[in-house]
This record gives sequence, structure tokens and C-alpha cells, in this order.
Amino acid sequence: MPSVVALVGLPGGGKSTVGRQLAKRLSARFIDSDTVLEERLGMPIRAYFEQFGEAAFRDHEEAVIDELTAHTGGLIVLATGGGAVLRPNNRRHLKDRTTVVYLRSTPDELYRRLRHDTQRPLLQVADPLAKLRELYQQRHPLYEETAHYSVDTGRPSVGTLVNMILMQLEMAGLVPAMRPSGGGAPFNGGASE
Repeated sequence: MPSVVALVGLPGGGKSTVGRQLAKRLSARFIDSDTVLEERLGMPIRAYFEQFGEAAFRDHEEAVIDELTAHTGGLIVLATGGGAVLRPNNRRHLKDRTTVVYLRSTPDELYRRLRHDTQRPLLQVADPLAKLRELYQQRHPLYEETAHYSVDTGRPSVGTLVNMILMQLEMAGLVPAMRPSGGGAPFNGGASE
């Protein structure tokens, strides 16, 4: 069994929301790399972006991804920031050290979930849908390159998405067979970039 199951995908794709439920089902610890970053930076990511820029943020993110993917203790489920795959080192560490699941969402689905969001720094623009399409064009190939498995988020509930991920991990022999859980509430996006 891997010691880290990492979730990648665009902002609002459900990495934190699904990750928490997946961790619960696997009796694993849940870690959100953005939360770790905010604790270490001493401020919200949005404020850090505004003060120091994206490049400085990505340097800190790379160090955190390196550290978290090297985890060897008990099982953790790691939700990564939407842009974590931009750095080659992050993609390599995720691919080589963890089992990566890409939560694949279309820009239109994400826009429906995020149109009122004020926390994701990259979406604080005049046309967030155009920005999501741009992010998808740029990042989708990187998510595909990094992921061992992909799950389309579409409109399934969080519980259904977790069951889909567990089924892929079970079929690969990475986790023991588990009983499916109920469908749960419809999925509605997560918290930060």
C-alpha cells in the first residue's frame, strides 16, 4: 500500500473535499498542502501572492511538496494546490513517490462552482471562466502526465467520487477491498488554489 495518495486537479476540483472523505474511508491522515503552506508563510496564500508574487509562492510550494511526498509513516491523503504540477520537481516527486489521482473537471463545471469565490488568487480577474479555460489548457496535460489514475468529477456526489477512487485503488491492488459508502451530498467544489 502506498504511504501517500495525492490528489491533483484544477482549483475547485474537489481535492480537499474529496480528500477528507477519502482519508476517512482509508483510516488515513488528511493533509492539504495549501493549509501547510499558509501555516508556514504565516498568511493566506492570496495575501502572499499579492505581496511576493507567484514565483516566490511556487518556491515554498515546491519545498512543501518535496517534504510531504517523502512521507514514510502511516498512510496520508494529500490534497495539492491546483498549480503544484507546474514545477517539474513537483510532478516527479508526486509521480515517483505517491499514488496520484487526477480529479478531472471541465472549466465550465468549475466556473459554476467557483463563480462567487473570492479566495483563489488566480481567479480574481475580470473573466474567471476564460481564466479557468486558460488554466485547463496549461495544466490538464501536466495533470495527465503526473497521474496514475483519473476520475471525472462531473456531477457525482462526494461519496460517489470517493467510491470511484477507492475502486481504482482496489483494482490496482493498492488498497484492500472496501464496502462502498452512501452517495452523500452533491459535490460543490473546495476551498483554495
